Amino acid sequence: MIRFITKNRSLRAVTVAATLLVITGCSGDRSVLGSIEELTTPAKGESGEPNLSVGPRGDVYLSWLELSDQGMKSLNFAVKSPEGWSAPRTIVQSDTLLINYADFPSILELPDGNLAAHWLSTIPERGGYNVSVGISRDKGNTWSQPLTPHRDRAAVEHGFVSLAPVSGGVAVIWLDSRKVDKESDDVSLMATVVDVDEKLGTESEIDDRVCECCQPSSVAVPGGFLTVYRDRSKEEIRDIVITRFDGKEWSTPKTVFDDRWQIASCPIQGPAISAARDHVAVAWYTGVGNVPKVQVALSADGGKTFGSPTQIDEGDPMGRVDVIALDSGGAVVTWIEHTSRGGEVRARQVSANGRAQDAVTVGKSSIGNSSGFPRVERSGESIVFAWTDTDEHRIRTAVAR
Repeated sequence: MIRFITKNRSLRAVTVAATLLVITGCSGDRSVLGSIEELTTPAKGESGEPNLSVGPRGDVYLSWLELSDQGMKSLNFAVKSPEGWSAPRTIVQSDTLLINYADFPSILELPDGNLAAHWLSTIPERGGYNVSVGISRDKGNTWSQPLTPHRDRAAVEHGFVSLAPVSGGVAVIWLDSRKVDKESDDVSLMATVVDVDEKLGTESEIDDRVCECCQPSSVAVPGGFLTVYRDRSKEEIRDIVITRFDGKEWSTPKTVFDDRWQIASCPIQGPAISAARDHVAVAWYTGVGNVPKVQVALSADGGKTFGSPTQIDEGDPMGRVDVIALDSGGAVVTWIEHTSRGGEVRARQVSANGRAQDAVTVGKSSIGNSSGFPRVERSGESIVFAWTDTDEHRIRTAVAR
């Protein structure tokens, strides 16, 4: 088994399998979850850390990290068509690629058809790691020289990136440890813009103290985009907050729901956000009162206000959430649940009024780090899931009819 590098820790091979489910009927309270038919995976070798995104025209992108038989690491991607996955293409191949079950790369199609991708690179002989962003103007056949969005060159951890489309480029939001020293353990949430001409915009600090290794999540909305993340108060309250970027400035962050979860260390459980017109869904894990929960809160006014959350787990969740908003005002949430058979990826649909349907088992997984983070995306009336099959140590895909 190959060892992968994580945040200052050694971790057994992070191997993830991905599954695509395409399901019709995303309106009303009708169930959007169906039976599964396996597809041929685009990955050729040991693979992991899948991620999903949907372009402006509905194309579904799957990215993943792959390890060749010779031990070479690469970030690859494929695009879904009605016939299956396209042939895989490589974004970057490097010995310095960081592989971390909780801090995974991404690819995003921009409104002009250009592609943006991000990955993490270790800093040889110095420690820490950096964010790298590449741009492709030819559908991913070639990629620009990578840019580093953060201006400091400190040998610390920069990662947990979320990408969002902006006019003329891509917004890059990341967690930044440059202020961490003997006197401070404050990790910031930072942002900048990379334009399609490979130029960096102004670097800004969204929040000066956030949970140090919980992935933020962003989604485009009319006039800008929304970002959710796990905050961190001086009293170690680590609840989920939301902020909006309108193209010029960030709004004051506000709490989605006051769980008041006080925890002294990072739970490595970031929130997820999705939007369908004015309908916005935010899902997250909380352990307040030592009772683990996976919750989803819904908004009908573009994320300005949210209703009370609905608990969607089945009593023993491990977390690792993701979410998609539905045109009906409801949502589909994914997470990993502990079971007598080990970890299983579950999905549950919630209606606009908070009524939860029966949970569906998407696939088997595990309760360890190697299970990674299940992903879910939406393209029109199709829903895409990605999860970890830890027995196979490679990506798998399927379609739900």
